[in-house]
Amino acid sequence: MRAAVYHGARDIRIENLPVPVPGPGELLLEVRSAGICGTDALEWDRGPILTPLDRAHPASGHRGPIILGHEFGGRVVDLGPEVDGFGAGDLVACVAGISCGACAACLAGTSNFCDRYFTLGIDCHGGLARYAVADSGACLEVGRIGLDDDRAALVQPMSVALHALRQGKLRPGDTAVVLGVGGVGAFLVYAAAQQGADVLAADLEPSRLAVAKALGASAVLRADPGASPVAGVLRQAGGPVAVVYEVTGTPAALAAALEMVRPRGRVVGVGLGAHSVPIDMRRVTLREIRLVGTRAQVFEADFADAASLIASRSRGWSDVAPISLPLDRLVSGGLLPMAKGRPERIKTLIDPWATAVRPASGTGAGSIDRVSPSLERVIAE
Repeated sequence: MRAAVYHGARDIRIENLPVPVPGPGELLLEVRSAGICGTDALEWDRGPILTPLDRAHPASGHRGPIILGHEFGGRVVDLGPEVDGFGAGDLVACVAGISCGACAACLAGTSNFCDRYFTLGIDCHGGLARYAVADSGACLEVGRIGLDDDRAALVQPMSVALHALRQGKLRPGDTAVVLGVGGVGAFLVYAAAQQGADVLAADLEPSRLAVAKALGASAVLRADPGASPVAGVLRQAGGPVAVVYEVTGTPAALAAALEMVRPRGRVVGVGLGAHSVPIDMRRVTLREIRLVGTRAQVFEADFADAASLIASRSRGWSDVAPISLPLDRLVSGGLLPMAKGRPERIKTLIDPWATAVRPASGTGAGSIDRVSPSLERVIAE
């Protein structure tokens, strides 16, 4: 099978590898669509940072070159032993984060802090390949709610946004600000609007702000590079706001978030910057600001709701993820522009079966070399 294999900084190779075999409790998926994000771009540009190239990962056991891709969905083509609830041909979305289900964190409903937690596509082989193996407990059948191949790949980033949303304890009627309308930020805007919040989105790019309006933002603000957005936010919102979601990971944006939130309001740090960020603890303390973090998602609490949110948008997601690239364009059309800070679209999708760029949402059949999945074909490869 063809796969995008990461060997180190600026070194991803499209290789032919054996089709993996599912073990106990695992599914073999024919990957129809996979997303990439800033984590992938950073790993490609400056890594290895998270990927276990030179050491065995303590939970996954993987060591060495790795297939990236932690945002993906696919069709079930084979089942390992001890799998229930799935059948061949099912369309599933994969959460990618694997937890043991038995440690104290898992039993407490915080599986994102599992003692044995690891992530497909970061800590072991992931979904930027024609086939991927995934734990069935990390997969959700989504065809029954009307998702197609490309939208299945959007469930994982939506679940990250939804978990962040809930960390801010957003309530209907609250005014929320989203700083940065990238991949997670765009999904945050939609989820917050669907929650009944009054959403103000701020970003540097007018095109992203137009998408934010379409996603439900009641107001948008174009931030000027090097200038604080605080005055503009306070003017448009009519004063300090209940919740700020800081998605950029920059020191200036976090400082701005602390200035625009009301006393006893919440600031959720979503973006991960390359360096530590100073915090004005005097302001946090005297205004009793709740500054909280967010990590990935909790499959049991967030994933099905995220899938329902993706399904709920009747116009689809072509403004967020307009096209899907073949594996051969992964670097030039996806990771490189992201690493330079100039992504060409909010969410970039990769179709491991495509031979050319195609429109997203399964409309570009003419550019795809794919036949219906079957176990016979998998074995033949």
